[in-house]
Amino acid sequence: MDIVLIILAYVCVLLGIAGSILPAIPGPPIAYLALWLAQWSHYQNYSTPFLIGTGIFMLIISIIDYLLPAYITQKTGASRYATIGSIVGMIIGLFFTVIGMLMGMLLGAFIGELIFAKNDANKALKAALGAFAGFLLGTGIKLIFCFYIFYHLLF
Repeated sequence: MDIVLIILAYVCVLLGIAGSILPAIPGPPIAYLALWLAQWSHYQNYSTPFLIGTGIFMLIISIIDYLLPAYITQKTGASRYATIGSIVGMIIGLFFTVIGMLMGMLLGAFIGELIFAKNDANKALKAALGAFAGFLLGTGIKLIFCFYIFYHLLF
């Protein structure tokens, strides 16, 4: 049974890393589940304060992930169209590569804001860069957390 739990823990942490980039998968909660699976397998013996602290940190990261991109996008003057465009562009870009996803998000936000801003390219570019920066910061925070979990599984 321990072997199954360890395999599931590594699958969860890898899904967590993927979920940090892909918008449909909640990366940090899945990676956090990997700690519990390893704990239940007796492969690792994490302390209760570590598990609680990591869980609280995971909750904070999840909240920040929802608030940070919207905050940065709002501060750059982007409209709802930029946000919708970035999501659509990201989904379309997923069919190509991770680079395609990032470029799709940037172009989608630019086109969405360009439609809303009545062809004001400067405002659309500022909004697109704000949406892009928000996504990168949120993704970076989630990736750092998931790799931290991965590190604790390995060592």
